[in-house]
Amino acid sequence: MRTFSNKVVAITGAGSGIGRALALQLAAEGSRLALSDVNIDGVSETAAQCQSVGSLARAYKLDVADREAFKDHCSAVIEDFGSVNMLVNNAGVALGADVLDMNWEDFDWLMGINFWGVANGTKLFLPKLIESGDGHVVNVSSVFGLMAIPSQSAYNAAKFAVRGFTEALRQEMRIGRHPVGVTCVHPGGIKTNIARNARGVEAIGDLGKMVEHFDRIALTTPERAASAILKGVRHNKPRVLIGPDARGFDVITRVVGPRYQDINAPLARLGYAIGRKSGLLRSETP
Repeated sequence: MRTFSNKVVAITGAGSGIGRALALQLAAEGSRLALSDVNIDGVSETAAQCQSVGSLARAYKLDVADREAFKDHCSAVIEDFGSVNMLVNNAGVALGADVLDMNWEDFDWLMGINFWGVANGTKLFLPKLIESGDGHVVNVSSVFGLMAIPSQSAYNAAKFAVRGFTEALRQEMRIGRHPVGVTCVHPGGIKTNIARNARGVEAIGDLGKMVEHFDRIALTTPERAASAILKGVRHNKPRVLIGPDARGFDVITRVVGPRYQDINAPLARLGYAIGRKSGLLRSETP
């Protein structure tokens, strides 16, 4: 997919962050946009911004974890646009909790959105992407789909799953000679709302301070992330690493393999101590 002009692109999680930035950049290139988000006000604002530059954009309310709702959404997109060329499974949430402390409700909530949302969208839209003759699937994993981090077991599980699912899909498309490119995206720290909307944070520390800390260490803007993703699609890259932190994580896992865990654990323990001292984390945090 060398050009995005007049292509129909469906983007989940388009109410803010990377999803909104992708929508605006695609609108500027003449794409027609099916934008969805659980936050209808946010995605409606994104659609309005895209329409202001002359793009055809529609906003849909969608909980990606709800498979029946996703089926209806897919049907609505085809009815409204006639076809679809590219799907970006971008919707995602965060959860901070150790395995011992994590409750099942939060675990299911995260997996429903971060993994099943990707699987739902891919499987439901894939026949239409093949039918288009020029399709592409973009699934957003994470830097935490390259390396596991303490307190992020659920997030790691979902993002590693997205990576495996997407890499298998790419091979299947090649074996079947289907006209669909597949790209897995691994963003590092991006200045989005994901930390503000995370679950489990209040149990281990000060949410306000953690959001401020995240915003300071997030190295990449959504706009730069979106540009990197679209460049990856144009070149049909199997993997897109976004930000110096993502590239660093990739190098570490390649060089030291699973022994990175022996390095991470003491660093995490030191980080907990610093966090407790600064008031970022509660005193009872390990």
